[in-house]
Amino acid sequence: MPQHLFEPIQIGNLTLPNRVIMAPLTRMRAPGGTPTSLMATYYGQRATAGLIIAEATPISSQGVGYPNTPGIYTTQQILAWQPITEAVHAQNGHIFLQLWHVGRISHPDFHDGALPVAPSAIAPQGKAITPTGLKPFVTPRALATDELPEIVKDYRRATKNALAAGFDGVEIHSANGYLLDEFLRDGTNKRTDNYGGSFENRARLLLEVANAAIEIAGAERVGIRLSPSGTFNDMTDSNPEEFFVYLLGELSQLNLAYLHIVDALEGDIRHGAKVVSLKSLRQAYQGKLIVCGGYDLDRAEQAIAENKADAVAFGQLYIANPDLVDRFTLEAPLNEPDASTFYGGDAIGYTDYPTLRGLVG
Repeated sequence: MPQHLFEPIQIGNLTLPNRVIMAPLTRMRAPGGTPTSLMATYYGQRATAGLIIAEATPISSQGVGYPNTPGIYTTQQILAWQPITEAVHAQNGHIFLQLWHVGRISHPDFHDGALPVAPSAIAPQGKAITPTGLKPFVTPRALATDELPEIVKDYRRATKNALAAGFDGVEIHSANGYLLDEFLRDGTNKRTDNYGGSFENRARLLLEVANAAIEIAGAERVGIRLSPSGTFNDMTDSNPEEFFVYLLGELSQLNLAYLHIVDALEGDIRHGAKVVSLKSLRQAYQGKLIVCGGYDLDRAEQAIAENKADAVAFGQLYIANPDLVDRFTLEAPLNEPDASTFYGGDAIGYTDYPTLRGLVG
């Protein structure tokens, strides 16, 4: 039986029963941006995870970039999230909400014809997923310096709303080529004000957002996600290892609940990623570290055993295996995820994957 994944761990003010984390997974099953009762079933099924990090959730209408993603900026959305957090807590589970602004990875179709926003007016390669199909990305509008305090306020408000919805904490999404990540990387940030250029300036917005969330929730209920080696959404940086080592030194001073690192994936390497070693990041960060990126049981056990991480987050395995903790404990076979049902749709490929208990009657 695996050992290290099933040791309890203190994350902020929570004592988690295991180190099997459910990664945030966009599923696009919230029509009009409002969470549904089906989502309560979905998350409730997975409540044995040490911690669920709920799907990326826009902090404002400006932050939307995909159809049918649930928001956290209206009263209706807050109320609709409450049965979901209650479903998890009813089974003694724990759940954080991932706060999201997609930045340039959006399209005017989401904004009544207005341009998406970004640190600099640089269009990403590829196509946006709009309500009417795939469309080429447009060149975004560079945010003015005096607009950035409003972005910070949106994160502060979203943190307050998440707590009102019953979440145990929030994870700030600063990975995968979305707005905060766009500010961090010099491939997307060509600003000449106090938010561009030097390491200190490029880190400024994320640190302001983190401190705003901490003011509302306390540091023990705030995590941050980063993808230092990521190329997804056309991301590049000239010197990621030096920059992210600097950034993690700054984040270490905040006493966060955790830092969540997306490892270099095969796709990143194929796209020419400058891989930042997990060893360098582990040495740079003084706090709890969660890693994710295609881990299986054996690799996760090894990562914790070798002190490369404190916990491991699983994505696609959690889509297909709501009882992943049971399956790992028994080293039982895993269901295969059906990629055709990942995004949009109904209960099929969402809440209908069999559990071991279901299989044995």
